[in-house]
Amino acid sequence: MRFAKYEQPLKWLALFLGVISTIAIIQDWYPYTMFISVPFCLIWIYCAWLHTERQLKYVNLIFLILYAYGIGKFFIQTS
Repeated sequence: MRFAKYEQPLKWLALFLGVISTIAIIQDWYPYTMFISVPFCLIWIYCAWLHTERQLKYVNLIFLILYAYGIGKFFIQTS
């Protein structure tokens, strides 16, 4: 697959986003935790599709849906 060369840099970016997301949770930086976690999930969904790891793909899809719901709820409540 031609996108495979981007896999390792994306995993490093996902690690960085995961650490930042964890710090945001500890510091109670709501709603930034959701905004940081969405690209994290998207990267892992991409990497799971690259290797056809179904379980990882579906777990991250569930989290992505939950984050999208939370972000949508945030924007509806703040407007």
